[in-house]
Amino acid sequence: MGASTNPYLQGGFAPVREERTETELEVEGELPAYLDGRYLRIGPNPIRADPATYHWFMGAGMVHGLCIRGGRAQWYRNRYVRSGPVRRALGEPRRPTTSVTAHAGFDMAPNTNVIGYGGRTLALVEAGPRPYELTFELDTVGPCDFDGTLPGGYTAHPLVDPSTGELHAVSYYFGAANRVQYSVVGIDGRVRRTVDIEVGGSPMMHAFSLTESFVVIYDLPVTFDAKKAAASSPPPFTRPTELLFSRVVGRRRVPDWFAAMGTRRLDEGNLPYSWNPRYPPRVGIMPREGSGNDVRWFEVEPCYVFHPLNAYDEGDQIVVDVVRHPKMFATEHRGPNEGAPTLDRWVLDLTAGKVLEERLDERGQEFPRIDERLVGRCHRYGYTVGAAGAGPGPASMADCVIKHDLARGTSTLRSLGRGRAADEFLFVPDGADAREDEGILMGFVYDRAADRSDWLVLDAGTLEPVASVHLPVRVPHGFHGNWLPAGDDLDGGPLGCR
Repeated sequence: MGASTNPYLQGGFAPVREERTETELEVEGELPAYLDGRYLRIGPNPIRADPATYHWFMGAGMVHGLCIRGGRAQWYRNRYVRSGPVRRALGEPRRPTTSVTAHAGFDMAPNTNVIGYGGRTLALVEAGPRPYELTFELDTVGPCDFDGTLPGGYTAHPLVDPSTGELHAVSYYFGAANRVQYSVVGIDGRVRRTVDIEVGGSPMMHAFSLTESFVVIYDLPVTFDAKKAAASSPPPFTRPTELLFSRVVGRRRVPDWFAAMGTRRLDEGNLPYSWNPRYPPRVGIMPREGSGNDVRWFEVEPCYVFHPLNAYDEGDQIVVDVVRHPKMFATEHRGPNEGAPTLDRWVLDLTAGKVLEERLDERGQEFPRIDERLVGRCHRYGYTVGAAGAGPGPASMADCVIKHDLARGTSTLRSLGRGRAADEFLFVPDGADAREDEGILMGFVYDRAADRSDWLVLDAGTLEPVASVHLPVRVPHGFHGNWLPAGDDLDGGPLGCR
């Protein structure tokens, strides 16, 4: 790729070139004996990218995985998600034809989240592509449409209802006019319900929230940018494509053939979304068994939210905790670096029809996680990664883990040490009956001096280190991951890691 002035192609962000399997892994400390499964995390790892236009969100996805069993780290693997474009770029033969194809021709290698659900390991991305299914060893199976029941693309951030075990999502796609789609996947792994919801245009809707009664929808002012999208079209068609996109997207459904032409060269290029100060920011709530006609909208101050912490019902109010960015992609079009993101609380008053906005923590922070047994329920604790400077971004990556006690209004900070940068840390309880903060936090930490990464385990109650797995490689800064217990993996779990 050569020298780069793009911060998302340098240092800890730079892509790695080799897919590796490592089985001789050094463990410092003692890994909890109950850990039996895989920690998987995904992020962008571009095969080729133009530094002048490359956006961090557009790199081909690579999954990094650790298999933990019996107090040992049995293996580390990193594998590309092999979409069609990735296979071609790597010089590999085409995937055998299957009944599941890319949605609207948008075959992007998912790079944003990796989950386990219904016996499948799924790599996820938003904005139109379908999930990709992976094997236990992280090889690519192919696109997934939940056994033919998913009508379009999917989201990067589905949520499992802890009471029913069902998988909820709100998905957006620029070709769907001014609609986003709420869906519910049953425990049989098939979509059982979809609801189209009218929004203000064609927003980037990275995530949503769920309460016991409502679906919470974030209709915020980062919207489809026709000029950026058209720039990825073949030169003779750039201007006509821009004009057509500007007249159609957010108003009428885009034909699949035209959407495919406009997205053919988006992979590892421009992100076709920008800050739109003319777009009214608002939050919607829809009863979980309601229709699009039942949505109530609440105005909020201009901002952008990638990641809610959680939401829950409280009498005639809905409490929504989010990481709030003051704006997004207004001046920086290579990644999310438009000022410090803060932890905020929005209280939606269903009687008054208004929102009370409150700052919970002004320090720059991102990647909020809770004990996921409390999704949609009242939570006391939340966990983020933060930075002492301007907040997570290319110049000042997260250098600490923060535990928030929202009942007491206090927080505890664990510094990771000079020259060490954290990615997302997630919570895993000690057991099914463990208290809310009785468990561990886990995540990758990059050591700049050594140019390699560790997998760090912290005690969630005290933030004291429990153990580290020292990797002989660097894991590039990326996005989201999850702990997949062995019993949940129908393709490898009954035998544990192997």
